[in-house]
Amino acid sequence: MLRVAVVASPPVSMFNLAIPELLFDKVEVDGRPGYEVVICAPDPGPVPTTGSLDLHVPHGLEALRKADTVIVAGTGKPFSPDPRVLRALRESAEAGVRIAALCTGAFSLAEAGLLDGRKATTYWAHADELRRRHPGVEVQGDVLYAQDGQFLTSSGYAAGIDLCLHLIRTDYGAAVANEVARLALVAPVRPGGQTQFTHTPLPPERGTVCADTRGWAMRNLDKPLTLTDLARHAGVSVRTLTRRFHAESGVSPLQWLLHQRIERARELLETTTLPMDQVAAACGLGTADSLRAHLVRRTGLTPSTYRAQFSRHAPVRPADREGTGPGAVTSSVA
Repeated sequence: MLRVAVVASPPVSMFNLAIPELLFDKVEVDGRPGYEVVICAPDPGPVPTTGSLDLHVPHGLEALRKADTVIVAGTGKPFSPDPRVLRALRESAEAGVRIAALCTGAFSLAEAGLLDGRKATTYWAHADELRRRHPGVEVQGDVLYAQDGQFLTSSGYAAGIDLCLHLIRTDYGAAVANEVARLALVAPVRPGGQTQFTHTPLPPERGTVCADTRGWAMRNLDKPLTLTDLARHAGVSVRTLTRRFHAESGVSPLQWLLHQRIERARELLETTTLPMDQVAAACGLGTADSLRAHLVRRTGLTPSTYRAQFSRHAPVRPADREGTGPGAVTSSVA
């Protein structure tokens, strides 16, 4: 079992705080819990939130000393983090612990000096302030989440879900992460480099036309689907499908389809021993060469390297993974 310590700095975002418990608590491996989640605060006891409620947090920052992963939740006062939190984060970093920040939690990592010379992100409305206060950080203001070595940061609100699913996938593989997403009724793991859609916020999904078509497409990824095929299934024109699809998912139908094909390929590489040409055929990427090109572009790894790195029967401690030392950059979120 891996231990996750979530830091609640007052006034903490209740939404940020709920995400890790919601997702990590749903992880089961061979019938056993995959994680233990511990919420902690600089001062145990009542902790103010950004809403109208106070929370009771029983644990102090000593919880970080036994953690495999530390997650800093967003706070309503991000620009003056508690010195005790900064000190605890530095100690965890020196011990090689994986450290993630949700939303404005990135300011705590930056203030602790952990993001200097590294790629990071935060909620788009605060990205310029993060650049101004910490010019040594390479701020990527238009992505869902970013990873640089042992440090991860996410943008606002639902992007914290994407980051936590990414952590689960890193620890336990695609099948487990996708099952958690299904149980939580959220989308499967999205790539960190996907835009936050700051200029075109996603509207609430209306109707089931595209939802039904997305489900149909997922069941037929091995077939050479075209825009015309998708539009025919939805019973609309190609132009109407494209407009509605983008309104619901934020990407074009073909962009979405390619992403699903690559995600299926990653899951097959992690969970089967199928030859590369069969993996490519099963996810609709055609040939092993096409699979290689798309996977390298998305993750920076060849299919054989990806399989060797992520096809594991037992998880390893995050700090022990190859490429998690200082200075390492994961191209999958670049």
